[in-house]
Amino acid sequence: MMSYDFNSKPLLIFWETTKACGLKCEHCRASAILEALPGEMDYDESINFLSHIREFGKPYPIVILTGGDMLRKNRIWDIMSYLGSQEIPFSVSPAVTDLLTHEVIMKFRKFGVSSVSISLDGMKEVHERVRGIAGVYEATVRAIEDLVNAGISMQINTVVMRSTVGDLPQVLKLIIDKGVKVWEVFFLIKTGRGIDREDLTPEEYEDVNRFLLFATGYGIRIRTVESPIYRRITMQYSRGDRITGGPLFEELKARAVEMLGNPPKEYAKSVIPTRDGFGIIFVGHDGEVYPSGFLPYSVGNVKNQSIVDIYRNSDLLNRIRNPDNLHGKCGLCEYRNVCGGSRARAYAYTGDPFGTDPSCVYIPSTTGGTA
Repeated sequence: MMSYDFNSKPLLIFWETTKACGLKCEHCRASAILEALPGEMDYDESINFLSHIREFGKPYPIVILTGGDMLRKNRIWDIMSYLGSQEIPFSVSPAVTDLLTHEVIMKFRKFGVSSVSISLDGMKEVHERVRGIAGVYEATVRAIEDLVNAGISMQINTVVMRSTVGDLPQVLKLIIDKGVKVWEVFFLIKTGRGIDREDLTPEEYEDVNRFLLFATGYGIRIRTVESPIYRRITMQYSRGDRITGGPLFEELKARAVEMLGNPPKEYAKSVIPTRDGFGIIFVGHDGEVYPSGFLPYSVGNVKNQSIVDIYRNSDLLNRIRNPDNLHGKCGLCEYRNVCGGSRARAYAYTGDPFGTDPSCVYIPSTTGGTA
């Protein structure tokens, strides 16, 4: 992975194929709707956008078909067929609604989907409150079981906010019990319908990330979204020291150990230093391009410019990729090359995409402080 130059091409291209979705998630970047919004890329515009991806060269970036609900995108199967014909790897992130049937899951396998992401934010009460639909918890568990039984690579996506954080140990147990190997944990950003009262304190962010590193000892791979401090914490504990933390860490850890016993394996030690605009890029339903789906700072539009040109030549992207351009303690931190802070959170709180990530409690050694 170190030979993969994130300055010249992304590892992941997240494409919001459509805004249409049957769920009503309280934290979503936009209110749920059942039909595409005006301006959504049509089929020809979509194929034109995708046709440029091969210009990045092999290995091609992975395209993540998301939404909204990507199953509501017009001609989505034709789009998947095109990606397969171009040997461009792609994954899908469907919403769990009545559109996600067993037949659709089998069709994913037939079309060569690399992996499927399913959202599970907690146990029944918590998950259904977050997703806004009664019965979605049972449907989600069935979909997870169906995907695992079909032999399709999959991951669970979980959003962390005040109303969901207490269920993290139970979600971890379900992931292990169902045989899922990857857990992607999203940390709330104040955009769209993300609500202020759901945000955690910096100390709680630190505790949750330490718990996630502890959880890798159960043999699952964990990635975080908008919490690159997880990588700083991974590096801090890479020598194998016992993970410690504050009250929330101790509470989450105790409940996990009660259900699962002590972790039988070593904690994760390696990181992939992607961050908003560096190894990751987001294309909106209307073709607007952003450093990530949570950083609403447009850097171009694929309707009139190739994704390659935007990724390589955007002034903002080129500046944001150099951690020495970051402001405040993020720019001083000795972990800035592997972390760099959440640019989306910095922008949401300060209006400055180069600002300090307010979720981080770490004091860089260059300032004379301690962690």
